[in-house]
Amino acid sequence: MTARVSAFAAELREAAAPLWGAVHAHPFVRGIGDGTLSRDSFAFYLRQDYLYLIEFARVLAAAAAKSHDLETMARFSALLHATLTEEMALHRRTCASYGIGEAELARTEPSFVTAAYASMLVRTGAEGDLGDIVAALLPCAAGYVEIALALRARGIPSVPAYRDWIETYVSEPMQETAAWLARLAGELPASAPGGARERRRRLYDASARFELLFFDAAWTMSMGPEPAQEERP
Repeated sequence: MTARVSAFAAELREAAAPLWGAVHAHPFVRGIGDGTLSRDSFAFYLRQDYLYLIEFARVLAAAAAKSHDLETMARFSALLHATLTEEMALHRRTCASYGIGEAELARTEPSFVTAAYASMLVRTGAEGDLGDIVAALLPCAAGYVEIALALRARGIPSVPAYRDWIETYVSEPMQETAAWLARLAGELPASAPGGARERRRRLYDASARFELLFFDAAWTMSMGPEPAQEERP
């Protein structure tokens, strides 16, 4: 499908082009595409992304509550339902195939990057207007579709989990959701007009940076910075 996006969404994406270039070139992303990513790195990613989706769902609920009309409220409510059921179910199934049961998944602690990213989104959901929320959500919602489309164009990997990941995010519903959010980004007025466009640019940029950090943390399987070990004489 050809996604029609708002001029503002296109402007946000263009301003963050170097970041997205780094995402596409990252070995974690490339490893999904060519099937060479280690099982341990992908399992780390699955656990952390499952925790992220819980917080992502909270922000979708905030977006529904702050919607200005019933149609927009219904779209965010449907997206919330799909995230809590379909997308998280995919994670649970894939985790199960990796030997990670639901109890173990529930005990997973968020990494430093996961916690920071989720905190930024949840705060935006609580304090921002709907346009702010959309700007903060767009790098994840549209970014995953963009990544998956690029990977599919190079060929589907033989690893079932990586193939499922790509096929999930190139699906028609995912593409339509990304296109809708990209259109919405340019249509929403600001409840606090002063500096709204710059504020939304900063939110988009922050989320795009977190997307890169999220993949990098999964690649290195890092829970966060560790204190330097003192050398003993």
